[in-house]
Amino acid sequence: MARRSRLIGVDFSGARDAGQHIWVALGSQANGRLDLESCIPAMELPGGAPDRAAALSALVGFLIGERNAAAGLDFPFSLPERFITEESWEDYLRVFAARYPTPEAFREDCRGQANGRELKRRTDVEARVPFCVYNLRLYRQTHAGMAEVLLPLLETGAARILPMQRPAAGRTTIAEICPASILKAEGLYAPYKGRGPALRDSRHGLLGALVARGMLRVPRPALAERIVEDRGGDALDAVLAAIGAGRLPARLPKPDRLDRIEGRVYF
Repeated sequence: MARRSRLIGVDFSGARDAGQHIWVALGSQANGRLDLESCIPAMELPGGAPDRAAALSALVGFLIGERNAAAGLDFPFSLPERFITEESWEDYLRVFAARYPTPEAFREDCRGQANGRELKRRTDVEARVPFCVYNLRLYRQTHAGMAEVLLPLLETGAARILPMQRPAAGRTTIAEICPASILKAEGLYAPYKGRGPALRDSRHGLLGALVARGMLRVPRPALAERIVEDRGGDALDAVLAAIGAGRLPARLPKPDRLDRIEGRVYF
């Protein structure tokens, strides 16, 4: 895959007011670093709004409009293989929303098939992600991301979704990114989400560490302040997702059978 100069990072949410919690970082790659241009909630995208439907529609439109970018999205792209009976991930994605009309139906079916256990994909274990894809804290994101973001991208053909699809010139490359996995790999993982001066200082320190390690160019003061002042850490996670997109190798390894079904977390 040719290295893309335009980089997008998306910290995702499946909440009813997702437009306030989905953050989108946009920048370019310069000398191996992210040169950050903007970091905004999805409700500030063209056509965006606080409610989930409008926010996700705006996000899909934004990703389609960025024709030759690499985008890191922070939600699971697939499930453990044992839950998928279709011959391909694409076939599974096309029936996913009809099979699971609500996030609750999705979670309950997965829990039933797993006898209440929380099963992880191979890549979840390798990337040391915090939760399985149908965990109580994640299942709404998984459902909304697969049904309302990946499916429209697949059906329009405007993007290529790794590693199930091969990259193609003129189409945005979409990769599953876990900000926590990036921080763990860098030895930077520490609490940074929440209220209070200590957690604000932690966000400030993490932003500085990304700059010091050559992963991020020093952001404009107003942009850095907005990222640090976002108490949920969603803005910082979007920046990490964009950095993860920029770290996708120029030559991606050929996916094996399990990768083509379960997906892969890139970090």
